[in-house]
Amino acid sequence: MAAKGRIVWVSGPAVRADGMSDAKMYETVVVGNSKLVGEVIRLTGDVAFIQVYESTSGLKPGEPVIGTGNPLSVLLGPGIIGQIYDGIQRPLKELSKVSGSFIGKGITTTPVDMTKKYHFVPTVSNGDQVEAGSVIGTVKETDLIENSIMVPPDHPGGKISNMVSEGDYNLETVLATTEKNGQTNSLKMYHRWPVRKPRPYKNRYDPTIPLITGQRVIDTFFPIAKGGTGSIPGAFGTGKTVTLHQIAKWADSQVVVYIGCGERGNEMTEVLVEFPHLKDPRSGKPLMDRTVLVANTSNMPVAAREASIYTGVTIAEYYRDMGKDVVLVADSTSRWAESLREMSGRLEEMPAEEGYPSYLASRLAEFYERAGRVRAIGSPDRDGSVTLVGAVSPSGGDFTEPVTTHTMRFIKTFWALDAKLAYSRHYPSINWMNSYSGYLGDIAKWWGENISQDWLSLRSEAYGVLQREDTLKEIVRLLGPEALPDEEKLILEVARMLKIGLLQQNSFDDVDTYCSPEKQYKLLKLLVEFYRRGQQALKEGALLSDIRAMPIVTTLLKARMDIKDNEMPKLDSLDITMKEQFKAITGVKITN
Repeated sequence: MAAKGRIVWVSGPAVRADGMSDAKMYETVVVGNSKLVGEVIRLTGDVAFIQVYESTSGLKPGEPVIGTGNPLSVLLGPGIIGQIYDGIQRPLKELSKVSGSFIGKGITTTPVDMTKKYHFVPTVSNGDQVEAGSVIGTVKETDLIENSIMVPPDHPGGKISNMVSEGDYNLETVLATTEKNGQTNSLKMYHRWPVRKPRPYKNRYDPTIPLITGQRVIDTFFPIAKGGTGSIPGAFGTGKTVTLHQIAKWADSQVVVYIGCGERGNEMTEVLVEFPHLKDPRSGKPLMDRTVLVANTSNMPVAAREASIYTGVTIAEYYRDMGKDVVLVADSTSRWAESLREMSGRLEEMPAEEGYPSYLASRLAEFYERAGRVRAIGSPDRDGSVTLVGAVSPSGGDFTEPVTTHTMRFIKTFWALDAKLAYSRHYPSINWMNSYSGYLGDIAKWWGENISQDWLSLRSEAYGVLQREDTLKEIVRLLGPEALPDEEKLILEVARMLKIGLLQQNSFDDVDTYCSPEKQYKLLKLLVEFYRRGQQALKEGALLSDIRAMPIVTTLLKARMDIKDNEMPKLDSLDITMKEQFKAITGVKITN
């Protein structure tokens, strides 16, 4: 029986209603005469505390609150790709048609066009047995995405009957019925799923396959695996959004879910305007043909911001279950945490550190643990992944604040953005001394089998140079560079070359915006070879000034922008040129 109560108290997005003894936790309710969407977040006797996902201005005590009997759910089916949703899966384009530039209260519309017809190709026949998660057919959702129509994960399954033939159908068409234990259930192109409940899977794989982003500082030094978790914390102006755009655009995934969670309106507008015009680099088709945007800006209802990351990750899991690799980018989880803090304050809960609720850590854990590379339930066998990357916006760039410190407990890749690097125009401004990746050992085998066996040793040697340079900088500050022997001056020179020729990347340069794994490896090897030969040349009596003056130095620094991914032989020829130039300054043959 649906709960029916009345409002007794309103405080911003928080509403208290009595007479709600039949309500359940996290049940969706209709609030007030304007029929606003809300969710029960606390029950005390017959009093329910509700967070409302729309503006509560004008709401009065005494207005009705009616339960729906269902938790907050999203509709999953063809038509999601290419949409721009708010935090509770309302399509913003459709809302603007109904209410204009400003979204009115109590407006409801379907998340996808229920009347649009898709060409359905069945993959099972009458008499076949299916189970929860099984694929019964496919439709072409966009030019880039083939949508697998699946039996819902909570469906009992059974024997297929009344299967439709291949043809064009809308989402409300009953495609087939299943019979089990005398019960008959219908199957449509869509189903609904509670956003706070992770979708089930058969088993989870170890994170052994890297997510190739085309960004050298990420792939080579601090990689993330498919199904992994990562975080980009950084102060204002350090390039979080551009770095997230690059990951969303270039990562080798089939689907991108971009959540603008509490960001400034003008920044989110830039995303909404820019993304529809971007081309998918691999197919040349619009990037929106494989992208879902969830926009919940800082001036939109704060409670819907809290729901937006659950909406996004549930959509990501839906495409994962089809056997696709999905990248979910949340910008930013700090704003999401602020919505938790505001709701907690409205409910008069005891605050923890910096006013955040005591359950901040568990909520972050709930979000990040939904990442993973898994074997989907049902048949046929399908492997898919959800990779979660969350931006964190610590006030003043303070990484010791609660959201950053708790996030670090639950993620394995940490890309720390540095304001000093950003202000010196070094982008991506990922600080190589503060960042880390817990996937390095897991994915080294993939690099060894697909690129080169010595990838990990080269990466370790290059990173060792950067670490040694960081130590030497203190000596240089105190005593000046002349206090160092030539071998350590060479370390400073090679570290400079690594920073300019490998770690820096221009996202607005046509060649440098993306770097293939093969090119990353060859650039890394050239710079490490330069270091090794430089050390040997110094032992053979060469002058450091001669090494610095070699023409190959400038060539190596510009190779990232001058040599395209399909021009690998040019990088090989640089190695020969380097060997000859070292031979010229030492007068002896330099061995490999």
